[in-house]
Amino acid sequence: MKRAVQTFAVLGILASLGGCGRFAVRANEKEFLADPVMAFDGDPQEAAADDHILTNREGAAGGRGAQGGGCGCN
Repeated sequence: MKRAVQTFAVLGILASLGGCGRFAVRANEKEFLADPVMAFDGDPQEAAADDHILTNREGAAGGRGAQGGGCGCN
């Protein structure tokens, strides 16, 4: 019984390590991640309505994304 548990544990560890793939996305694959189909908000009107509700309920606005290069210029 103990041998079967050890074997199962080793197989589980090997399976979890074998499931690890590459750690980084290659530069030529990033274009697919930036595709508009990958956006969370499929309907812009629904997203605007949700933002309006959150603004009224929480008293906060914005935070939906940022424009610019991240240097603080904008």
